[in-house]
Amino acid sequence: FYSFTFLLFYIHSEDVGSTRLYFVNASLQRLTYSSSVGVSLPCPAGGTPTAILRWYLATGDDIYDVPHIRHVHANGTLQLYPFSPSAFNSYIHDNDYFCTAENQAGKIRSPNIRVKAVFREPYTVRVADQRSMRGNVAVFKCLIPTAVQEYVSVVSWERDTVSIIPANRFFLTSFGALYISDVQKEDALSTYRCITKHKYSGETRQSNGARLSVMDPTESSPSILDSFLAGEVRAGLSVELPCIAAGYPSPTVRWLKDGRPLPSDAHWTRRLTGLTISDLRQEDSGSYACEVTNSFGSKEVSGALYVIDPLRVTLSPKSLKTGISSTLFFTCAVEGSPEYTVAWYRNTDPIIPDQHISIQGPHNDTLQITAAQKSHSGAYQCFASRKGHTAQDFSIILLEDGTPRIVSSFSERVVAPGEPFSLMCGAKGAPPPSITWTLDDEPVVQDSAYKTSQYTLSDGLTVSHVNVSSPAIRDGGVYRCAARNSAGSAEYQARINVRGSPRIREMRDITAVAGRNTFITCRVIGYPYYSIKWFKDGMLLPDNHRQVVYENGTLRLSDVQKGMDEGTYLCSVLIQPQTSIDQTVHVTVKVPPLIQPFDIPSTSVGKLMYIACVVSSGDMPIRITWHKDGQLIVPGSASGVGIETKEFMSSLQISKVTLKHNGNYTCIASNAAATVSWERQLIVTVPPRFVVQPNNQDGIYGKAGVLNCSVEGYPPPKVMWKHAKGIGNPQQYHPVPLTGRIQIMGNGSLLIRHVLEDDRGYYLCQASNGVGSDISKSMVLTVKIPAMITSHPNTTMAIKGQVKELNCTARGEQPIIIRWERGDTVIDAERNPRYSITINKKGDEVISTLKLKPAERGDSVFFSCHAINSYGEGRGLIQLTVQEPPDPPELEVREVKDRSMNLRWIQRFDGNSIITSYDIEYKNKSDTWDHKYTTRNISPTNNQANIVELHPACVYSIRMYSFNKIGRSQPSKELTISTEEAQPDGPPMDVILQPMTSQSIRVTWRAPRKELQNGVIRGYQIGYRENGPGSNGQYSIVEMKATGDSEVYTLDNLKKFAQYGVVVQAFNRAGTGPSSTEINATTLEDVPSQPPQNVRAISVTSDEAVITWAEPPRLTLHGVLKGYRVVFWSLFPDGEWGEMQNITTTREQVELRGLEKFTNYSVQVLAYTQAGDGVRSNVLYIQTREDLPGPPAGIKAVPSSPSSVVVSWLPPHKPNGVIRKYTIYCSSPGSGQPAPSEYETNPEMLFYRITHLTRGKQYLIWAAAVTTAGRGNISEKVTVEPAGKAPAKILSFGGTVTTPWMKEICLPCSSVGEPTPTFKWTKDSEYTAIPVTVDGQRQILSNGTLVLRSVKAEDSGYYTCTATNTLGFDTIIVNLLVQVPPDQPRLTVSTTSTSSITLAWIPGDNGGSSIRGFVLQYSVDNTEEWRDVFITSTERSFRLDNLRCGTWYKVKLAAKNSVGSGRISEIIEAKTHGREPAFNKEQPLLTHINSTHAGLNLQGWTSGGCPITALLLDFRPKGTWAWQSLKANATAQLFLSELREATWYELKMKACNSAGCGNQSSQFATTDYDGSTIPPINSAQEDRDDVKKLFSIGSPVILVTLGVALLFIIRKKRKEKRLKRLRECFLFCVLSSKNNRSMDTPVKGPPQGPRLHIDIPRVQLLIEDKEGIKQIGEDKAVAPVTDSEFSQSVNPQSFCTGVSLHHPALIQNTGPLIDMSDIRPGTNPVSRKSVKSAHSSRNRYSSQWTLSRPGQSQSTASARTLTSDWRTMGSHGITATESDSYSASLSQDTDKGRNSMVSTESASSTYEELARAYEHAKLEEHLQHAKFTITECFISDSSSDQMTTGTNDPADSMTSLSTPSETGLCRFTASPPKPQDYDRGRPTNVAVPIPHRANKSEFCNLPLYMKTDPFFRKQAELHDPCPAVPPREASIRSLAQRAYHTQGRHMTLDPSKQQALTLGHSGLASLGVSSGTATLPQRTLTMPSSNPAATASTSSTSSNPTGSSTKMGGSRDSLLENSSSALGRLQKQGVGAYSKSYTLV
Repeated sequence: FYSFTFLLFYIHSEDVGSTRLYFVNASLQRLTYSSSVGVSLPCPAGGTPTAILRWYLATGDDIYDVPHIRHVHANGTLQLYPFSPSAFNSYIHDNDYFCTAENQAGKIRSPNIRVKAVFREPYTVRVADQRSMRGNVAVFKCLIPTAVQEYVSVVSWERDTVSIIPANRFFLTSFGALYISDVQKEDALSTYRCITKHKYSGETRQSNGARLSVMDPTESSPSILDSFLAGEVRAGLSVELPCIAAGYPSPTVRWLKDGRPLPSDAHWTRRLTGLTISDLRQEDSGSYACEVTNSFGSKEVSGALYVIDPLRVTLSPKSLKTGISSTLFFTCAVEGSPEYTVAWYRNTDPIIPDQHISIQGPHNDTLQITAAQKSHSGAYQCFASRKGHTAQDFSIILLEDGTPRIVSSFSERVVAPGEPFSLMCGAKGAPPPSITWTLDDEPVVQDSAYKTSQYTLSDGLTVSHVNVSSPAIRDGGVYRCAARNSAGSAEYQARINVRGSPRIREMRDITAVAGRNTFITCRVIGYPYYSIKWFKDGMLLPDNHRQVVYENGTLRLSDVQKGMDEGTYLCSVLIQPQTSIDQTVHVTVKVPPLIQPFDIPSTSVGKLMYIACVVSSGDMPIRITWHKDGQLIVPGSASGVGIETKEFMSSLQISKVTLKHNGNYTCIASNAAATVSWERQLIVTVPPRFVVQPNNQDGIYGKAGVLNCSVEGYPPPKVMWKHAKGIGNPQQYHPVPLTGRIQIMGNGSLLIRHVLEDDRGYYLCQASNGVGSDISKSMVLTVKIPAMITSHPNTTMAIKGQVKELNCTARGEQPIIIRWERGDTVIDAERNPRYSITINKKGDEVISTLKLKPAERGDSVFFSCHAINSYGEGRGLIQLTVQEPPDPPELEVREVKDRSMNLRWIQRFDGNSIITSYDIEYKNKSDTWDHKYTTRNISPTNNQANIVELHPACVYSIRMYSFNKIGRSQPSKELTISTEEAQPDGPPMDVILQPMTSQSIRVTWRAPRKELQNGVIRGYQIGYRENGPGSNGQYSIVEMKATGDSEVYTLDNLKKFAQYGVVVQAFNRAGTGPSSTEINATTLEDVPSQPPQNVRAISVTSDEAVITWAEPPRLTLHGVLKGYRVVFWSLFPDGEWGEMQNITTTREQVELRGLEKFTNYSVQVLAYTQAGDGVRSNVLYIQTREDLPGPPAGIKAVPSSPSSVVVSWLPPHKPNGVIRKYTIYCSSPGSGQPAPSEYETNPEMLFYRITHLTRGKQYLIWAAAVTTAGRGNISEKVTVEPAGKAPAKILSFGGTVTTPWMKEICLPCSSVGEPTPTFKWTKDSEYTAIPVTVDGQRQILSNGTLVLRSVKAEDSGYYTCTATNTLGFDTIIVNLLVQVPPDQPRLTVSTTSTSSITLAWIPGDNGGSSIRGFVLQYSVDNTEEWRDVFITSTERSFRLDNLRCGTWYKVKLAAKNSVGSGRISEIIEAKTHGREPAFNKEQPLLTHINSTHAGLNLQGWTSGGCPITALLLDFRPKGTWAWQSLKANATAQLFLSELREATWYELKMKACNSAGCGNQSSQFATTDYDGSTIPPINSAQEDRDDVKKLFSIGSPVILVTLGVALLFIIRKKRKEKRLKRLRECFLFCVLSSKNNRSMDTPVKGPPQGPRLHIDIPRVQLLIEDKEGIKQIGEDKAVAPVTDSEFSQSVNPQSFCTGVSLHHPALIQNTGPLIDMSDIRPGTNPVSRKSVKSAHSSRNRYSSQWTLSRPGQSQSTASARTLTSDWRTMGSHGITATESDSYSASLSQDTDKGRNSMVSTESASSTYEELARAYEHAKLEEHLQHAKFTITECFISDSSSDQMTTGTNDPADSMTSLSTPSETGLCRFTASPPKPQDYDRGRPTNVAVPIPHRANKSEFCNLPLYMKTDPFFRKQAELHDPCPAVPPREASIRSLAQRAYHTQGRHMTLDPSKQQALTLGHSGLASLGVSSGTATLPQRTLTMPSSNPAATASTSSTSSNPTGSSTKMGGSRDSLLENSSSALGRLQKQGVGAYSKSYTLV
């Protein structure tokens, strides 16, 4: 068994020629195989053409063949054969190998491959028993012996012979461990085994069976069960770091990396088994720590993880072809993990740096070769290694002769002066050469005349250019390019002729070397010339064969001779036919030395030697030197050599030759011309002789052996070994074949690497070197065989109880001892009689037999026989398996059902034979086993079975057998079980459906037949589904509990007019029975939910229109469409709506006839079914066409002068179009004119003056209107007569004028008359007419027009304009109707259901304008998220659908007319049907309990009419703290699993629906392991334990609480002392103010030292004063004033301190809030169910109370400040005593620009009644001792609705009242004082609340009913931008009944004057108020005096700028009654008669 992969890849990116090398599977670096199988290993390298493949050991030794052990095939495959353990040789079977591939390109080697053989060894795997607490994790590990751990792995785990599949609670880790999570008691019933497999031999092993002990949890600190250590993992793989801990409570696991919590990353997965890191990266390296912690301690395990990237090597360049002498650079780029080493190889040999090669870089990753030689060619490899892993890359380098050669050049040419030219020269060489240029042997220097460049192309061609831009004559001549590199040089030259006068440049003398060639150039410039000739000694050259003259004038001298060629040469240039120029040059010849050849004869040691070196020619002086082997010879005794040198000769003398004189000797001669040398070898010969002679020796089979034979001599002797087989006399010697196994060592010895038996015999060592005779010596090799086992059985079987023999055969050198072992124990047959050993010899073999008498179960182990002799030891392994019948299985019942049971068994021991089958027998418990039932031949792969066809509720006995091929086991332990109940077998009967509404169906049925119920019917499931198109066909299920034989259930929230199919199923404790046959029913019809589509309107004529539409979508009809209804109404120009009309039709078109002409109409269309009208379509607007107008509504004609009259008229009542003009007709009866005169005027003019009339003559005048349709009907005709003096006549018309409130309206009263009339406007009251007073609101213009600004409801009425002059008067009456928002409707709840609320209402007064519709707002009771619904004006009821079941809702309604939205109705509350779930006490809570599970009966919960949405369960063992939580669905049954055995539990259940949650709690106990119950828990002991726990936890809490309480008491005592001083001071002030104040004398200043006291119920307040923020009480807040505040230095008018009371829940958005939605008079506002949540940013109940000091800069009031000023009323009017001002800053809650008014009393209260109630309440009693309790306040502006509350302490004489910051509603309760506190004779001090007046911008935005203030009146002189409006009159009385009544005016303090204004009746004293009293604009109210005489006079203070008095009055009845009537009523009534509730507007 071995494995490796063949991967072919080429590492050449560029081939060098067609030769290449490559690797196959270069990643193979380790090969492990089984010794019983062997392995074949192909060479990982190759080449093209075919490479020679060789194998080597890592040491560099060649691989040799060992017969039957190792062989290298011709194709390079290394074959290792199977072998026995005794034949193991580490040199062969456990070593590093590498393979080489060699061809012309070079030689490469593979990385080292570790080859290791693994042979069969005895081993056993074991699993240890484990202990674990229930609920913890158990860890089983398979213990594998260290010797085989590397090769054996866990492949599976078994639980009772059944393989464990990882799932649920069982996990198998990557390292072979078994984890069992959440350990249960049942886990202790099983045995656990691991199955292992040997990776290479394939053998499997099964461990022993281990057991798990399960203990009950006990509190303990964590303990580590499995952990991890440091390690290295390759990148890209996955690793699992185990970390398993036990403890109780279960410890939590936290992972850290490098000391920091592990960040969230997808490739880090935390599992029960530990931390799994997938796709490892370098950054995952680090230190990992696992912390396990529980409440009793913690443990930590840590380890370092190193992520190793595989090494990857890239060597560049990949291939290179270059020249000798080049410089080469190789870069070895290594990727992967650091800490690697780099090694370099050339042709598989390690590279050693020398003078050419250097290795550089921090990791030796750079190789440099300088002056590369031919020998440096080959394959270069770079190896990177790290901890056994190696990567490599290689490069092929080819070095060739790189001498440059010119490959491209330039030619000779002629150029003109100034004509640019360019010369190019290209050369190739290795390395690339550099090119230089010369001109006539002078270097070309780059300047302005010459430009040179050079570059190298990709193919290695070097190109150089010379550019001459403007040549002159001097630039002509011979240009030469010379290419040079380290290998040599090459030249090219050619002449460039520049035209011009020729001349010769000066030539330099030349020195030539004899024997070589010389060139002489005639440096001619200029062109043209005729010829160039050379002369020497007057002779024309050439004159011999060694001389050549080229055409360009160059002279070449070949093989220069000194005597002949030395001298002066003349160059002659013919420039004209008869003219020439010349120039001379001298040539000097130098002669090099010439050595006469010589030889050196061979010699022997001790002789003399003389060697002469003679120079036969050459220029003197000559220097001669000697070298030996390249080194200069230094004469002397050390070298034994002498040297004698003369002028041209040198000799070398050796007086006594030795071996060291062997070598190459060189004679070197040099002079000025050259250096020459001559070399010869001196050989000193020595005959061979033995240094070490061969001797007889022994060799051990299979081991290495060396036959020693060492010789010496010179030349080195050649050693030859010969072999003669046999131990007797040698017959014939044969040369020893030298293979890889047998080699001759360097010293001549023979190395046999693996001795075989055939190697025995005689060996002859023979040596010769040609000097003297050969020498030889023989020896004998004896081969010794070590003991080895040659035959034994690997495995064998035995039957238990029988005799078993084991045989083992051995051979080897005698004597051989055989020893038997059982496992690791030596068998001693003498001491153990069960064993006997016998020995037999057969030839050279020894046979040993071990006999077992008899075989037992424990003998199923490994037996081994060991053969031992003096030369080695062999071993044979025998695995014995003893077989027997199996043990009986352990049987248990897993599950019992009604008709079946599930059995599970564990087969403990199979008898070492495969289980073939199982038999199960069962019977009725009362029967004998003779009447048994049998289930036979159950498959052995099963460990469980189902027994079916049992009878419910029956008791059975069960037992079991197992079988193997040996026999049958004993019967298992007998079990007794009982079957359970069964689910019903029959459906409910007589199912009947009855539709109830459009969304509900009632279902009735009877229970199933009694015999089919199979138990008690617990309830029913009703399944229903829609059977219409588009439905999904799925049943919706509802459940109900059974109530009896007949049942009924109503299905709600169904689709309208839809067919439903219904089935019913009964269920009992066992389950649900069959369903009934589906019955269909259809819900009742309902109104359509969508309007008709595509509604269109077309105006046909002026009084007819056509409306068309399309049918609504079918799905929205909810019934059978009966027809359509068209609703339409007119919209008049004044904004009013006409009467709403409707037409019914069945068509989709209707014609509207008889419409008003030229009128806007709103049209809506709806569809209706039998159930009623559906939804209306959106309003569609249409206008009828124009027509002839009607007559003017009125006409007047009055004389204005003797010749003119003025005509006025009113527009037509029905213009029927746009009036384009008016035509006035004038005719004079009897004038004889046939046609009247016509006058035209534009439509804006409603009067016309007709002139040029005759005085005293009567005229008839009429008028007509004109539209685009034509002239309309004429008006009535009036008669007029021009006159000089005319009585006053009014041209304007009276009648009714309608206008929205807050608008400006002009009532015209134009008049004529002579003299000019005067005007007077009056307004009719009930009994009289009141002249209209001109003020800021009313203005009468000069033309008589009355302008009313910002009209209000009280401005409605009859206005009379009277024009008067001396001749008469005229009057018109105008009825002004001011339209206001409608009154609030009266809202009631008619019906409710589980999901809807139906509302009905009665509209209030429409405010003078038709109601346009209603806005319905609703919200869930405990929220402020209001939802709006718009309802048409004709509706008087509405149903809110899709509401939450069992939920309270708040609803309010407001009407809307053309003016705006009216007052919102009272908020009413309604609750949908349904309640929170409840548990039926008749139902059992627990259905089933065993030792680890408990079944809960969820059917016991009743839904309360609302579906149960959530079930929450909390349970815990009794006496513990931590609850375990569980969420469940509302299913029939739920099981609590994983409970502790024999433990009492507490259980809490909560079931929730939309109506709320119901709770149920209980206690139960799990059974013991055997099913027995446990006694009740010892409550006393439990109580003691609980007390201990509570005491340990509660003691610190109690101590802290006591400390806080003590601190609170101390602070409270200090405050009470301070309050006591304040109270005494306050009482003194009150008494002083009462005693010092008389009826006639106003108080000059406030009393000193009052006590300030504010009580605010049920809010928590913080007092902010100079000492900071202080916490005070919850139910009552007292704001004290410190003593320092009463310092005399303080202004007496500013004695009150500034204190702020902050509501913490409102400032901080936390804490309790006040629910005002359910308050009643006289009650404190508290929440109905729970306090409001404080998350909303729009909490309308938030409030901040501030007690502010008068005198501080508060000239303006915040828009959100609630202020109440209390003044003490004396007999002389209102006297300022103190201003206890506190404010409430309230958050806003927008309700679409409208305000809600909360009222808990009847909505029929009118404004007058509310105001009157307040006046009566104040005046019926002297209220300074009365109790005022604000029960609710509604604060409102245009964007909020708010409420606040307040009350006062009745024990206090001062009253605190919270009043709104803006005008609004407050409800308060006033209780009279005690009788003893009432003093009739004394003037009373009445505390009057003076509400703060909103500023201008706020008040203008208030709606009408918020501005109404009939009992506070403003002075007429003060301009109020938005005056308050009295309630509108309900009807207009006749003029005859009218009477005039003076209206009271509002008065507001001007804040800029900082003074208080006083209004009083006659007789009231002036009010003295200083400027410091008023901090805000205040309204003040005068009170009636008890003195009747005082009513006649009126006085005012100096602070009143007008000095006028104003009478108080009401709109219809006086709102103020005199005090006498109040006192009279008081006498008649009881003490508590006036304690009642009022509402203040």
